[in-house]
Amino acid sequence: MARRSKRGKFKQKKTHRQVSSGPGRGSAVFELEPDRIAAAIHRRGGIADAKEILADLNWPRGARRDLHDLLDGLVRQRILIDAGDTSYGLNPKDFMEGPLVVNPKGFGFVARPVVGGVAPDKDVFIPGRFLGSAMHGDTVLIQQIGAGRGRREGRVVAVIKRGLERLVGVFVDGEVTPDDSRIRLTVKIGPGDEQGAKNGEAVMVALDEFQPEALVVKGRVVEILGDPHLAQVQMEMVIRNFELPHEFSDEVKDQVARISAEVKVTEGREDLRDIFHVTIDDETARDFDDAVCVVPHAKGLRLYVSIADVSHYVEPGSALDKEAYQRGTSVYFPTGVLPMLPERLSNGLCSLNPHEDRYAFTAVLDFDKSGKRLKSRFCRSVIKSRHRLTYNRVWDILQDKEEAAADQELLKAVEEMARLGSLLEERRLGRGAIAFDLPEMVIKVGDDDQVEALHRRQRNQAHKIIEEFMLAANEAVAEAMARAKVDILYRIHEVPDPLKVEEFADFAHSFLGPLPKTAATPQWFNTVLAKAAGTPKEYVINNLLLRVMKQACYSPENVGHFGLAASYYCHFTSPIRRYPDLQVHRALAGWLAGAKPSAKGKGRLLEAGDFLSKRERVAVDAEREMSNRLKAQYMARHIGASFTGVISGVTDWGLFIELDELMVSGAVAIADLSGDYYVLEEKMHRLVGRHTGQRYQLGDLVTARVAGVDLLTHRINFVLEEE
Repeated sequence: MARRSKRGKFKQKKTHRQVSSGPGRGSAVFELEPDRIAAAIHRRGGIADAKEILADLNWPRGARRDLHDLLDGLVRQRILIDAGDTSYGLNPKDFMEGPLVVNPKGFGFVARPVVGGVAPDKDVFIPGRFLGSAMHGDTVLIQQIGAGRGRREGRVVAVIKRGLERLVGVFVDGEVTPDDSRIRLTVKIGPGDEQGAKNGEAVMVALDEFQPEALVVKGRVVEILGDPHLAQVQMEMVIRNFELPHEFSDEVKDQVARISAEVKVTEGREDLRDIFHVTIDDETARDFDDAVCVVPHAKGLRLYVSIADVSHYVEPGSALDKEAYQRGTSVYFPTGVLPMLPERLSNGLCSLNPHEDRYAFTAVLDFDKSGKRLKSRFCRSVIKSRHRLTYNRVWDILQDKEEAAADQELLKAVEEMARLGSLLEERRLGRGAIAFDLPEMVIKVGDDDQVEALHRRQRNQAHKIIEEFMLAANEAVAEAMARAKVDILYRIHEVPDPLKVEEFADFAHSFLGPLPKTAATPQWFNTVLAKAAGTPKEYVINNLLLRVMKQACYSPENVGHFGLAASYYCHFTSPIRRYPDLQVHRALAGWLAGAKPSAKGKGRLLEAGDFLSKRERVAVDAEREMSNRLKAQYMARHIGASFTGVISGVTDWGLFIELDELMVSGAVAIADLSGDYYVLEEKMHRLVGRHTGQRYQLGDLVTARVAGVDLLTHRINFVLEEE
């Protein structure tokens, strides 16, 4: 029943058959579609006989012979399999059940299951036209229909179970409109179920049970979140939309409360309190994962990277450990943090606060005078940080050494750190690590819970120093574990898809001019980045190149890290906020103690790597969603204002604009481009006026005026100012 048109697009044929409804009953026309049959068989566990299918579909007995003919036809087309004794089954190669994740742009993915401890290569892509009535979070039965653009594609055959039990939305006149644009429902709130909600307030509603095809459902308000124009309320909405864990159970709280705060040097720990450790973080940081020190040695410089020993406090299999695993990572919003660990640990016992004894895991790395690592060793330790420094404070010391001369020990320590940091950066870039320059956004929320300002985060040499030290420690740990054949979760970044590289190279040649011959190596990408650096085209090239790259993820199979040009890489340096780092700490501790690795370790790690990679993506998506909401609220107060920006995208319906300083993205509809009829030249990434020849090219600088903001979808609309 499934076929492809000459253009390669999947088409679904409908089968219409005239069937007798039995003597004296006249006749009826039944539209016997494969989807309904597949869903009926799936409800029976994947195999059913014709009699069961007939009953499940509520068809009359007179349709039985015609049903047999249809089922046999589906077997011939390999949609079904003949299971014998008039039974039929779904072809397991074509059909699968799974959770549906819908992108706000209208398409979706269904996760393929981990089978036999082996994680699947890719999820199944569901084009928007094949979603049917399915919504984000539903459990669906899909039919895989081949591959498009190098990815598996499928179509929703049936909604097995609605995933929604609760949702967040805005209450108006007895109805709640979902805040999540991926959910196409209207919720009717009955009299007495409003719980005092006022028009315009954000609420959480519990949904009554509803059929898979229903788009209007009944519900009741269970929580009033407040005014959605406030940043804190927006955070609460995001937390619930993404189902982020935001409270710790009483069992976890009790376990943490019983943890001893005493720190002492015991067997198996080195006393490193005499080492001049310092922490370097942002002004607003409250948890300190890492402390560092650099001292000279006979052949060069010795780096101490001491990381909070979270594994000392979080026992495997405990309620605390299970909660941390389920969270996977801390989630950071401009208005607050959802920590992976309770505050007593994250900001207290585990945090490497100044002048306090703390348990740590220390990597001691020796480098020669060129920055080449000579040797490494690792130990559990007790340290005492001497200073809580900020990036700006370190930068000030490096800029004005005379003013810092009053504390010679600190000045010397910072100078040695700067020297080693520069050597490590030079060496890393020299081997081909990709030198992305992607600015970060800072969103400042005022005392009135409104967005006060948007600006780029200022980076300086101190940021680079700490980055290089963390990279060095992560690489050293990963290499040691690989050589010792200890299973860990590596942080891997695979080679990009050759087709995407070719498309990017074609564009880069037309956009930047002559470039070296294309090769999918970090060095070639760096050549492109260097040519765009310091020009209006830099932003476009950095972002397009980022899209070419595959997502980094966690896996026990080490394939290296393409972007860093590293053969070995893992996450070791942030166990307070990332669970994979905690797994690496435990593996390292076991190796140091001489423990034998588990025979089942890699299989469990495959599943953990897949799960924790997904938790990371959920956190990133939630943080991005919160950022977009606050940007939209800020821009809504600046309608009519004009800003300088760059054309960051060109489509057949208009332009995308990225504002320079605010890092805000919005769109200009093609209908709002005055004075001509514009045609898309797709390969050149530009719109061209048919009569005037006016061009709007990707990377062009423009002046954009804020024309409107949709606070529900968080979309910002611009119009271009005439030059």
